[in-house]
Amino acid sequence: MTIFGTQPSDQDIVDGIRTGGSQRTHFENRLYYKYRYLIRNGSRKHKIEEDDASIAYSDTILTVIEHIAAGRFEGRSELKTYVHQIFLNKCVDVIRKRTTNTAQGFQRVSLDDLLIPVPDTQRTALADLIRQQDHQRIRQLLTRIGERCQEILTLWSEGFSDREIALQYHYNTDGVAQTTRLRCLEKLRVMYKGSQ
Repeated sequence: MTIFGTQPSDQDIVDGIRTGGSQRTHFENRLYYKYRYLIRNGSRKHKIEEDDASIAYSDTILTVIEHIAAGRFEGRSELKTYVHQIFLNKCVDVIRKRTTNTAQGFQRVSLDDLLIPVPDTQRTALADLIRQQDHQRIRQLLTRIGERCQEILTLWSEGFSDREIALQYHYNTDGVAQTTRLRCLEKLRVMYKGSQ
């Protein structure tokens, strides 16, 4: 296995995850951090939001861990190649989803764009009214989104970092907290869109 402070080899990570026990979490975290650079690279290369790349990466790591533990990763390719390929597939899924949403007419329009035809004197009052209605609708949706999501989004809106949320909920890494938060935000966004 590895000496404390040194970077584990891919084989060390695979063996550590397969062995299980208390060391498994340690090696899962090492795997997560070893290839985390893919988030930024994927965002740039595939022209997707960094949050989307982060979710794709977290899903990738969870899939790789599951494959290693179940014996589906047989070592016919390097672990790095395996991680890269799954991450690529997850990024393609993000692009497909975005393309599908765009094709269905889903495009983000800013509040300012909607208010252009409204005279300046009424624009501020109308914008305030719309924002107030949005806040009320979001508060109502938060009560239906699930207790854990509601708590995480509330903490995040109050300025808590993903690391602080991870500590609060005993997540293994801040990446897990970030992925959970982003999934909750996506769920809220879908509910919000459906309530309009």
